[in-house]
Amino acid sequence: MRELNSKLIARHEKWYANRPEYVARMSERSQRYLFYIMEEVERRGMPSEIALLPMIESAFNPGAYSVGRASGIWQFIPSTGKNFGMQQNWWYDGRRDIISATNGALDYLERLHDQFGDWELALAAYNWGEGAVARAQARNRRMGKPTNYASLRLPRETQNYVPKLLAIKHIVNDPEHFGLKLADVPNQPYFAAVATSRRIDVKLVAELADISLEEFNALNPGHNRPVILEETANVLLLPVDKLETFQNNLEKTNQRLVSWQPYQTKKGEHFDQLAPRFGLSAEKLRSINGLSARARISNGQTLLVPINSEKTVADEFAAFNTHLASIDETAMGRTLKHTVRKGETLATIARRYRVSPASLKEWNNGVGKLKVGQRITIVQAGRRGHRTRLAKANKSRNTKLARNNKTQKQNAPKGNIKIASSR
Repeated sequence: MRELNSKLIARHEKWYANRPEYVARMSERSQRYLFYIMEEVERRGMPSEIALLPMIESAFNPGAYSVGRASGIWQFIPSTGKNFGMQQNWWYDGRRDIISATNGALDYLERLHDQFGDWELALAAYNWGEGAVARAQARNRRMGKPTNYASLRLPRETQNYVPKLLAIKHIVNDPEHFGLKLADVPNQPYFAAVATSRRIDVKLVAELADISLEEFNALNPGHNRPVILEETANVLLLPVDKLETFQNNLEKTNQRLVSWQPYQTKKGEHFDQLAPRFGLSAEKLRSINGLSARARISNGQTLLVPINSEKTVADEFAAFNTHLASIDETAMGRTLKHTVRKGETLATIARRYRVSPASLKEWNNGVGKLKVGQRITIVQAGRRGHRTRLAKANKSRNTKLARNNKTQKQNAPKGNIKIASSR
């Protein structure tokens, strides 16, 4: 990719250089995903910088969720995700699925490149929207001006988008120059895919694979519930060195594979009445289903409940889907503080800033009642609608991120991931 506004690039280089802890966290998170993304980018013949886009979009936080409803490391809004084949339902959100979202993002970027003819404009369209970029080009044509990225009248975020990506490229190419230390990314796959043909508890998968629940969530962030349905996910991702462990333990286990079941509520039911039937408190039942403390049951609503109320694993699940609400404030938008005035409530403040009361509670440690003079945090989305240590572009590939021509690119369904059987 071409180097653009050097002043903007330098500004972003300085911004990252002044935040070594933030860069370190982002770099560490990227270790799981970057080899796969780089292989996909190179397989398609795209600029290698594209593999770093999740650093801008989500800081490689797979659970990133913006107030604009963009989700996952590539930050797709629901409609764009649906357009690129990402299944989204109560059980599962393909926008957070590493393979599904990566394929969708790269498909989208390739389409934008075909439409606009260069990668800078494709990236601008990914950030701002293809219609907006097309209108900006039409405006320049009417005025007899060039229609390239640097010549268009762009919103500030989009104007900074490509320079920020180039700044990140410079940093990962030579972190020592900026006084930064990045996590190493081995030149080999971090994860492997295993086919899912049966319903199974997330907690049990983690146990059989001998990994933590946090590790499972990081590799499979698309799952909203503690049960994996065979019809909502074709594959699960596990660390390469744990795949055989999982397969062997699954074959030998005598445990019940599923501890949870969906329950369709009936007219007139309420949490205080329903929860004890499953050995839970009303508060715990709400928590399991990601509902607020004031949520009420509606007729025909789907709730997740334990199959065996005597051996409920509700405590283990209470924190399972906390990744759904996580926000990387630096990547997703700007924060501000609001001082509570007399008569204000969460609802009135939420309306003022066009966010949900649930989001306000989430950003402020579950705050309920407000006090006059209290300062609460608001996270405002950027303008974008949707939405790795890297070897130097087109130079020596002898680094840890070098392209490995012996990796399993054959036999892969739309990508370079072999899918093992869960037997």
